[in-house]
Amino acid sequence: MKLSTRFFTYVLITFGLLLAGSLATAQNPSRIRLAVADPIHSSVGVTALKFKEKVEAATEGRVQVEVFADGVLFGGDQNAAVNMLQTGALDALILSTSVYASFEPRMNALSLPFLFNDYDEFIRYLEGEPGQTLLASLERLNTEGLALMIRTSRNITNSVRPITAPADLQGLRLRVPNNRLWIEFFGALGASPVPMAFAEVYTALQLRTIDGQENPIEVIYANRFYEVQRYLSLTGHIRDAYILGVNRDFWNRFDAETQAALRQAAIETAQFKVEYDFGELDRKKSELREHGMQINELTAEQRAAFQEAALKLYPNFEPLVGADFMAETLRFLGGE
Repeated sequence: MKLSTRFFTYVLITFGLLLAGSLATAQNPSRIRLAVADPIHSSVGVTALKFKEKVEAATEGRVQVEVFADGVLFGGDQNAAVNMLQTGALDALILSTSVYASFEPRMNALSLPFLFNDYDEFIRYLEGEPGQTLLASLERLNTEGLALMIRTSRNITNSVRPITAPADLQGLRLRVPNNRLWIEFFGALGASPVPMAFAEVYTALQLRTIDGQENPIEVIYANRFYEVQRYLSLTGHIRDAYILGVNRDFWNRFDAETQAALRQAAIETAQFKVEYDFGELDRKKSELREHGMQINELTAEQRAAFQEAALKLYPNFEPLVGADFMAETLRFLGGE
């Protein structure tokens, strides 16, 4: 009888310890699966690894971050990634605002063509009230926005000719994100915009089913578009940003102290990305030239021609952003 009592007591204690450990894990998950669309050596891949480093240091290893690159967790379908984050099929995601704009139109505001005069103005917007409004808007998507992260400006590559004027876009089959702002902008300039999932772009360029695409230099470099494109024109026509988001149900399982550590890690990672991207920009342009790309920069007059064409289209973009937030954006930047 004594043996049975002792055994029963042992079972109860063991069960209690297991239950306590289970509850602790439920309150504070020990692992975050972080998905990104690009290769691990890309700018966003390096950024994800920096977030991992900062989280694990801040939590003394209690929270581990596992980075999944190349869109493997969402089959390369970036719109699906947003839905998966919303439902909890993904824990965390770093993805472009141009994709989120399909779910939250106000995200289009920061991608109005030629909106920002320079990167300082762009960063001020992301860190200021408009950026905070955009992060808060993600709650509707069951997503906790931890940080907006800079991307360098988008530039056009193609296999036909250098782009120096809006007329050079005439008839070019140009891949664009599945976003009406991009479609309307390039269509109005005379191109033939082709909405296409990013995962399909390299093959489409290789097979010449499209003539070109547009993306930041770090994306062009990381995805080896120099193998299938000859011309890179530094148009800097549109900017977008990355969002580091976490599923809110998953987020709410962390205690306040851990949430604060994760948020601070995200802010520091966003600051790291600014330094990293600009530190790498000249090297990547140089290597693109070495790989055979012909790179042209716009003169002040050429850029002015693009800006003039873009500004005429702003009334068309208002419904794609929302009148109130577009006005707020222009006021913030002193444009109204």
